[in-house]
Formats: sequence, C-alpha cells, structure tokens
Amino acid sequence: MNRVFITGIGLVTPVGVGAKAAWDGVTRGVCGIGPVTRFDTTLFKAKLAAEVKGFDPADFLDKKLIRRNDRYCHYALAAARMAVEDAGIGAFPDPYRAGVIVGSGIGGMETYEEQHTILMEKGPGRVSPFFVPMMIPNMAAGLISIQYGIKGLSYCPVSACATGVHAVGDAFRNIKYGMLDVCVAGGSEAAITPISLAGFGNMTALSESADPQNASIPFDRRRGGFVLGEGAGIMILESEASAVRRGAAVYAEVLGYGATSDAVHITGPDPEGGGASAAMRMALDEAGLSSADYINTHGTGTPLGDKAEAVAIKKTFRDPPPVSSTKSMTGHLLGAAGGVEAAFTALTLRHGLLPPTVNYKEPDPECDLDVVPNAARPAKLRAALSNSFGFGGHNASILLGKAD
Repeated sequence: MNRVFITGIGLVTPVGVGAKAAWDGVTRGVCGIGPVTRFDTTLFKAKLAAEVKGFDPADFLDKKLIRRNDRYCHYALAAARMAVEDAGIGAFPDPYRAGVIVGSGIGGMETYEEQHTILMEKGPGRVSPFFVPMMIPNMAAGLISIQYGIKGLSYCPVSACATGVHAVGDAFRNIKYGMLDVCVAGGSEAAITPISLAGFGNMTALSESADPQNASIPFDRRRGGFVLGEGAGIMILESEASAVRRGAAVYAEVLGYGATSDAVHITGPDPEGGGASAAMRMALDEAGLSSADYINTHGTGTPLGDKAEAVAIKKTFRDPPPVSSTKSMTGHLLGAAGGVEAAFTALTLRHGLLPPTVNYKEPDPECDLDVVPNAARPAKLRAALSNSFGFGGHNASILLGKAD
C-alpha cells in the first residue's frame, strides 16, 4: 500500500482567492459574509451570503471557456489550475495513472435558473445548446481532465455537503491501493441564486440575521442557521513514490478516511451522533491512531447540526481536542466545503496554527467544546480531522498528518 501526500492546493473562497490569501483570511478571522449583491433580496427571508470577491475568471480561463460554462466550473478550473501549478506538475507522465475526482452538491444552478427564464419568456428555441453541459455536476471533473489530458479515473461524487470529503477520500483510497499515482480532488459550488436562497430559507436552514458578524456563528448559543457560501477547494494527492520522484514539496499526509450514513432523516442529523462518530473512528482506525490534535468541524451554525456534531465528537474522544469552524468566516460552501476545509486542515498542520471560530460570544452548554474562539492559536500538531456531513445522512471524515 502507498503512502499518500497532498502536494498542491488551489482555493477560491469568500475570504480570499489562492491558498495564501485564503489561509491568511481564515487565520486573521476575516468574515467573508455580506449582503447578497447579485440579485434583489427584498422578498427573501435570508439576505446575506458569503460571495467570492475579487475573482475574475479571465485570470484563469479563455473567453470561450468562460462563456460556455457555469460559474461553478469557473471556480473549479481556477482552483485546479492553482493546485496543479502549486504542485509543480508540468505534465502528467502517465495520463492513465492520473485521475480527477471533483464533486459538486448542486452543479450549474445559476445556468439552470437563467435558461428556465429564457424558456418561459422566449420559448424552447432560445434555450442554449450548452445548457445541459453547463448544468450537470460532473462537468467540472470533465473539464479538468480535458484541460490537463488526464485519462484515468474521472468522476463527480454528489453527496450534498459531504461531497468534497468524499472526493478527497476516494482519491486517497485509489492512490493508497495502487489504482492511481496522482489525483486532482475536491469540490466546487456556485449556488448563491434566487431559488437556492429561497429554498434553503423556506426550510428554515439559513440564518436570517441582518448582521454579517452575527450570522454564521457555529456552536454559539445564539446560532440560527447557516449562511450560503460559494467557491472551490481542490488539492493534488500523490503517492509517495510519485512525490519523491518529482522532488515535490508536501503539505500533509493523508492518513485515514471514514464514510458512513445516518439512515435517520433526509435533512436532520442523527441526534446521537452515531454515524458521524463512526466516520471519525474509521479514519482514526485506518491510521492506527486513537486520537487527533484538532478537528476542522462541519460546524454550520444550525441548532441541531452543531449539537449533534458536538455529541459525536465527545462520543469519539475521551478528551476532545480543540475544534473550530471556518464556516464562521466562509459561510457554507455546500459541495465545495469539504475540499476547502480539508485544504485548510492541511495548512493548519503545515503552519502549526489553529484557525478560529469567529464571532463566538455565548457558549452553548450543549456544545461544550474548545472552539478556538475568535483568534487563531499556535499548536503542536501531529494529526487533524476534517468533518463534512450532508443532507441524506451522509458523513465523511478525512484524517491528515503532519508531513515528515
């Protein structure tokens, strides 16, 4: 079996574009949340979102790719390009030993809404012939494979908010067991659209706070829902032999992966935290470890979700380690969350610095964890978990170790 390392990171987030800028944002406690700017939210219950700022697709893509693809693909292609360049991969030596596993929870929702409006107002003859490829969630993975001539395993996991970690975990397993040498893995999402904001809002999943500093407040007693975010998090995973052959710099080692299902409810978590705890334990067991030094939590800021995750963490660890929720700054990136947060976890290990849970004011006795409140904290770290849990009861946890 192969050891697996993270050798490249590409990030498009509401707190910064590029790994350096995004990491600087979350360690400084920058809040990427603000009023929605893309459409009028007068009639909406939730009026805030975590939009990507300062992103120009023309910095990464040619005009044809921009015109013929949805925003979620723009983010994915940009993040993939940054990750490939960061890893120093000029070309993939054996294209059939390279793979792409990049998911999206929703896919081209912006395109879907735009083209439906055209259908209703102008008729079927005016719907774009690019509508279907622009909309489908697997197109980000397909475009990345085309862009880099990658001919091995390529697909798109779609498991709501667990998507990104499922992608990274599947890439890890394929390299560990010798099916691939290198894999581009992560998630992308661009679902800040009218129907998404309305749908999530009407199911009472979103924070209705008008104050960006008090909207995404995971583990705080005042929490009332998550804030919709967008972006992409993509990493290069590579076998030890491949990384050594190239003389690649390494962010972290992937040590273990756990994936389970709650089998309880279509949107709500298991209140006993059974499935989430089992996923964390699987990841630890695969690495032969009994504990971790830090957890980047799913931590969405929903009343039930944060409580259930706290229960799961206490069920898994006799002495729970420090935890934090970077969603307090980035909002919830849905299918991209796991990719972004796994990358943040790799950077946490590399720099020995725990990102904070910002705007934390009122501790909740039902979430009595060390949430690294409001300011980043230096720490000696050996291993760290990143959790992602999705609608449908999907649980995924990835365990990373400090690179040696």
